[in-house]
Amino acid sequence: MAASDQPIVIKKVVKGGGGGHHGGAWKVAYADFVTAMMAFFLLMWLINTTTPEQKRGIADYFAPASVSPSNSGSGAPLAGTSPGDDGVQGSGDSSQRQRLAPTAPQLNDRDRQQTPEGSPEAVESVTEITASAMAEAQQRRDAAELHSASMSLRQAMQEMPELAELSNHVLIDETPEGLRIQLIDQEGRPMFDPGATRPNERAVTLLRAVARIAERLPNRLSVAGHTDSAPAAPGADYTNWELSADRANAARSVLQRAGISDDRIYEVRGKAGSEPLYPDDPYMPGNRRISVVLLREAPVLPNGHEL
Repeated sequence: MAASDQPIVIKKVVKGGGGGHHGGAWKVAYADFVTAMMAFFLLMWLINTTTPEQKRGIADYFAPASVSPSNSGSGAPLAGTSPGDDGVQGSGDSSQRQRLAPTAPQLNDRDRQQTPEGSPEAVESVTEITASAMAEAQQRRDAAELHSASMSLRQAMQEMPELAELSNHVLIDETPEGLRIQLIDQEGRPMFDPGATRPNERAVTLLRAVARIAERLPNRLSVAGHTDSAPAAPGADYTNWELSADRANAARSVLQRAGISDDRIYEVRGKAGSEPLYPDDPYMPGNRRISVVLLREAPVLPNGHEL
C-alpha cells in the first residue's frame, strides 16, 4: 500500500468539568454566608447585653431629634431654599427654626418688680453682697491664722525644754470667741502661790511663750482669771472676785512686758468660780487658771455699712 493511502486518525480530547465541583465560586458564597451569620449573632449578643438606656442612646444617635421632619424649598427633600418672614435667603421652614430656637426665660410679676440695674437700690444691694463676701473671706483667713497660732504654740512647747515640762499646765482650744489658751493649776504645781496675785516663775514662763505667739497676729486679747469655789480668805472682804480680777490683771502686765501693745488688750476680767473647768468638782485645783483668748476679729467695713 502506498504511503498516501494510509488512513488518518483524529483524536479529540474532552476535558472534564473538575469532577462536578463547579470551580471555586462556592467558596465566595460560603464566606459571605458565614460573615452574615457572624454579624447576625454578634448583633443578637449586643442587643441582649445592652441596657435600655444604651439602646435608647443608640436609637437617638441614628435618629437625632434635631432633624427637622418638614420639607424645605419646593416641598421635596434637599430641594433648595424657601422665602420666609426673615428674608428670601433663609433656608428651611421659618416656623420650624422658631420652634427649635431657645426661648427667653419668662419673668414673673415678682421679677418685674425688682429694681432696675444702676438704681441706688441696686448699687446698695451689690455693696451689701460685696461686704458679705469680704466678711466671709476675712473669717476664713482669721480661722486659718488662729489655727496656725495654735500649732505654733504646741510646737514651741515641744521644742523648748523649759516649756516641755509645763505642757500639762496648758490647754488650747478654739471657741466661738477665738483661740483660747488656758494656764491651769496642777496638784502641787500652782500658777499662783496661795492667796497671791503675782504669778510665779512657772506662770511667767508660759505667759511669755503665749506673748511670743500672740504678737505675730493682729487679734486683740481677752484675759480672764478663774478660781475654785474655796473662799479666798474666810471672813474677809477680799473675795474670789477681787482675787481672780487681780490675777488676770497681773497676767496682762506680764503679756505687755513681753511685747503685747496696750491697744491689743481688749478686756481683763475676773470670773471667780463662776465658770469651773471641772463642774463636778468645783474645789479641784484645775479650776484655778488664767485664760487668754485671741479674739476673732470682724473685718473693718466702710462707714455706714453694717454686717
